[in-house]
Amino acid sequence: MSSSTIPDAVALPDCAIVIDTQVVMDWLVFKDPMVAPLVQAITAGRFKWIGRPAMLDELRHVLARGIAASYGPDLDLIEEAFAQQCTMIAAEPLPALRLLCRDKDDQKFIDLALSAGASWLFSRDRAVLALARRARVLGLKIITPAGWNKLPAPK
Repeated sequence: MSSSTIPDAVALPDCAIVIDTQVVMDWLVFKDPMVAPLVQAITAGRFKWIGRPAMLDELRHVLARGIAASYGPDLDLIEEAFAQQCTMIAAEPLPALRLLCRDKDDQKFIDLALSAGASWLFSRDRAVLALARRARVLGLKIITPAGWNKLPAPK
């Protein structure tokens, strides 16, 4: 599939999505071409990326240490992407009692996605992906960017 093709299997203009920290880093730090179709869908307005301040705080924390710091991330670009592309949800989401993640740090993504009625949660985290089947029953599709890229384009 070319990077100009946007798979979407039900991507509506107001389709809310949640993106975890790893996928945001693939986009804004590592410039991974695998996320280019997702980024295109966001910037074209086909998806509405939603987040919480705690998610941006987590990203800032991760960028200040480890391998991400060695990439010399453009912090201004990252802040600008959040400001322009991410709709911040101030209210604390209700906890997803029926869908608990093994990794407590990742629960915030699941809670927001379910509480806000998001259609998709994009992640590469194994603990989050392990919940995909159970999340689908609740109306949330958890998928990697690579998996989404493989979905058939709507006809």
